[in-house]
Amino acid sequence: MDIGWSFAIVLVLTSFLTAMAVIMMVSYLPMLPRRLIGPSVSQRHDDTAFLFDDDRLLDATPRARNLLMQGPEGMGDWSKLTSLLAPRFPGLGQKMASLSEQGYIEIEEHGGSGLLCAQWLGGTARITLQDGLGDADHAAIDPSSFSAMQAELDTLREIVSQMPTLAWQQDASGAITWANKAYLQLAEIVQGQEDVLVWPLPRLFDAHIDDISPRRQSVNIAGEDIQWFDCMGVTQKGSTLYFAAPADAAVNAETSLQNFVQTLTKTFAGLPTGLAIFNRSRNLVMFNPALVDLCMLEPQFLTSRPSLFMFLDQLREKQMIPEPKDYKSWRQKMTSLEQDAVNGVYEETWSLPSGQTFRVTGRPHPDGAVAFLIEDISSEVSLTRHFRAELETGQAVIDSFDDALAVFSPAGVLTMSNAAYAQLWGSDPALSLCEISLRDAVQLWSSQCDSADCLNHLQDGIPNKAATDPELGKVTLNDGRVFCVQFKPIAAGASMITFSQTQPGAIRSNQPSKSAATALPA
Repeated sequence: MDIGWSFAIVLVLTSFLTAMAVIMMVSYLPMLPRRLIGPSVSQRHDDTAFLFDDDRLLDATPRARNLLMQGPEGMGDWSKLTSLLAPRFPGLGQKMASLSEQGYIEIEEHGGSGLLCAQWLGGTARITLQDGLGDADHAAIDPSSFSAMQAELDTLREIVSQMPTLAWQQDASGAITWANKAYLQLAEIVQGQEDVLVWPLPRLFDAHIDDISPRRQSVNIAGEDIQWFDCMGVTQKGSTLYFAAPADAAVNAETSLQNFVQTLTKTFAGLPTGLAIFNRSRNLVMFNPALVDLCMLEPQFLTSRPSLFMFLDQLREKQMIPEPKDYKSWRQKMTSLEQDAVNGVYEETWSLPSGQTFRVTGRPHPDGAVAFLIEDISSEVSLTRHFRAELETGQAVIDSFDDALAVFSPAGVLTMSNAAYAQLWGSDPALSLCEISLRDAVQLWSSQCDSADCLNHLQDGIPNKAATDPELGKVTLNDGRVFCVQFKPIAAGASMITFSQTQPGAIRSNQPSKSAATALPA
């Protein structure tokens, strides 16, 4: 009986000690390595915890999944998380790369009270985010204020996501810690369709961008044209925020303008007319080689962008301007030259001491500029003078004839007459401002004749018989003089009518004589 009770007491004590050992083991169970109990995230649903196998998400709490939904579209879970956490936790990429060696790391939030904890669990990584706020701090946040801040945050996110300007952020080491949707889309195009875009993102632009003035950079895309962007950066709190605005339209416009200017330059270079363009400040901004040749000015002087008055002074020294009586009047004339050119009414002929003749024209240009065209018209002036001299000589020759001459064009318009014609008919065609047709001339002749039957044939033009018989007939003037009328064809289809007096003229009486009447042609 004693042995039975002793055995029962030992059995009870053994069971009690075994139960206590199990309870103690259970209590120490959370302190065992995670690899012994299998991967899992925290049982608390209000934690932000992730469990990754390399870059593949194994499990996450509801708050963690909501956070991932705010990451960039078209990227893996690990890239999304890195893009969201890298701006807050500096050096995240480098420290996470050494997690398998260290086993456990903590990263404090830059400029905040958050904390990121990462633990290596035999091939998996458990990442936990702590916001640094206690329950009392969360309770102190006004729900209305929180809703307003959340709405504003959503609006800002939508703006940044939809704006066409590329935006990204880089840390001190040059690694990209954040990028908007436009940057991600361009990175995908540059990287190609075969590769998946992963974090850290490829750097498309030079990191050393001046934060004062925009800098134009290009991005080469395989199979497409080069895309241009105007980039600038703003440095704040140890990181730099960059912006890149599309500049293809500006580059195309500048290229078109440059090609247009080159075309104009080549055109101006081949012109025989000298060209000088002065800007609003009246400094020379463009000239062509013909200006150097015509005005004998040194290219070094012209490329120094001289003012308009310096340019004119140099022309005066080279004796390429008509010599004025005094310098003061010349300056006043040059001032009026500028004003007339601005109004677009300046045009003058310069007769130079060298015998050359220049035609100078001033024309206004956009934005207050003014252009001067200098053309050498010496040959034209010489030819005009020679032609005028020939005309004067020819006029003097026909004026020396005693017979009255009238030359008509093929259209029947009086083009030339001599002094005898003006004296005979009392009208000088050279003084008339209107054209005188053959019909008008016949009416004038008939009004001063007593008998002029032969002139009636001229009302409808030169008769056909004039081609074989040059003498048209005779006319008797009111004063009794008798003239023989002849037609002579001349060069270029013109014709000449001659009035030759057949007998000495004498003023007859008011009554027509019989002999004068019989002198008329039948």
